[in-house]
Amino acid sequence: MSVSVKTYTNRYLVIAILAIMAIWALLFYAVLMDEVYDNIDDGLKNQKIEIIREAYDNPEIIEETKEFGINQFRILPATPSEFTDKNRFSNEKFYMPYDEEEEPYRVLHTGFYTRSGSTYELEIRTSTVEEDDFLINLAFSLSVLYVVIALSIMLINYFVLAKALQPFELIINGLRNYRFGNVRSFTPVNSQVKEFDDLEKHIMHMIDRNEQIFEQQKRFIENASHELQTPLTVTINKLDLLMNDERLDEDPLSKIVEAKESLLRMVGLNRSLLMLSRIENRQYHHVETVTFNKLMKGLLEDLSDLIQFKGLELELIEKGEFISSYNADLALVLISNLLRNAIKYNIKGGVVRIHIQKDSIDIGNTSTGEALNPEYIFDRFHKGSQDSQSNGLGLSIVKSIVDNYPAITVSYSYETYMHVFRISHKSF
Repeated sequence: MSVSVKTYTNRYLVIAILAIMAIWALLFYAVLMDEVYDNIDDGLKNQKIEIIREAYDNPEIIEETKEFGINQFRILPATPSEFTDKNRFSNEKFYMPYDEEEEPYRVLHTGFYTRSGSTYELEIRTSTVEEDDFLINLAFSLSVLYVVIALSIMLINYFVLAKALQPFELIINGLRNYRFGNVRSFTPVNSQVKEFDDLEKHIMHMIDRNEQIFEQQKRFIENASHELQTPLTVTINKLDLLMNDERLDEDPLSKIVEAKESLLRMVGLNRSLLMLSRIENRQYHHVETVTFNKLMKGLLEDLSDLIQFKGLELELIEKGEFISSYNADLALVLISNLLRNAIKYNIKGGVVRIHIQKDSIDIGNTSTGEALNPEYIFDRFHKGSQDSQSNGLGLSIVKSIVDNYPAITVSYSYETYMHVFRISHKSF
C-alpha cells in the first residue's frame, strides 16, 4: 500500500532514532558509571593516604578501628604472606539500618606498614549508586526523551515537508489537470527547490514536445482528410455513371454497388476525422444561446422516416427547456450522433425514449444486451459487437465536443434493458 512521503520518512526516522538512542544509552551508561567509579576511587585513594599518615603518627587508632564505624574504614592485622600495598577495589553490599536492606558500596583494599614495621590491612568503604535503580531511572528518562524527540521530529517533519513538498504537489496537480492540446491547463510552479525546479523544466520540455507532436498529428489528419475528399467524391461519381450503364450485367453491377458502399463509409470516416480535427483545434468559436429542445425536434422530424422504417416507438417527454450557451453546429452534431446511435443500435420494434428537463436530456434506447463499458465506449474507433460497419467515431466525436467545449457534459448509464446517454450542464 502506498503512503505519503511524510509518513514514509517519519516511519524510518522513528525506527532509526529508537536504534540510535538504544545504542547511545548503553554507551552513555557505561561511560557514566566508569566516571562515577573513577571519582569514587580517587576519593578512596585520598582517604587511604590520610588514614595511613594518621596511623603512622598515632598508632592508637589501629586498635580503635577494627570494625567499620562512623569513619567508614577498618584496620586489620595482616600476615606477611597475605600482605600487599597495592590498591584493590571491589563492589560489595552492606546492611543499612535506615533502609533495612543491603546497599551497594565501593571498597578499597590495601596494606601498610606501621612505624614499628608491623603489617596491617586497610579497608575503606563508601556508599555508591544503586545500579539497578539508576538503570531504571535512566531507561525511564530516555524513554520520555525518545517520545519527546520522536514527536518533535514528526511534527517538524510534517510541517517542514508539507512546506517543502508544496511545489511538488502543485506540479502533480498540474499534470493531473493537463490535457493534450491545451498547454495552459498545466500551470507552471515557481519553486526555490533546485530538484523541483529541474523537474518542472523537464516536464515543460516534455509537454512542449508532446504538444508539437499532437499538433502535427492533428494537421496531418486535417490535411489528409481534405486531400482524400476530392478523389473519393470523384470516384463515387464515376461509379454512379458506371451503374447507369445498361451494358453491365447484374454481377459486375452488384460489385460496383459494394465498392460504392465502401467508399461512402470511407467518406463518412473522412468527414468524422475532419470534424474531430476541427473540434480539437477549437475552430468553433461562435457561441450563442442554444435551445436544445428545438434542435431535438428538428432532428426527430428529419429522422422520422428512419424511425418508422425500423419500426421503433418514439417517446418524447418535455418537462422543461434545456438551454445552454454553446456553438449551435456542435450542439447539433452532439445531439445528432446520440440520437442516431439510439436508432442504429436499437432492437426491432424497440423504443427511443427522450426525456428533456431544465438541467438534463436523457436519450435512451432498448437493448437485449448487457451494459456497455463506460471506460471504452467513448474511445476513438471503439466498436461494439452490434455493427461491424460502424467507423467507431460517433461517440468519440461526442466526447471530443464536451472535452473541448465543457459547458455541458455527457454520461452513460444502463437502466432496465435501456442504454441511456445523459446531457447535462457541467458544474464548475
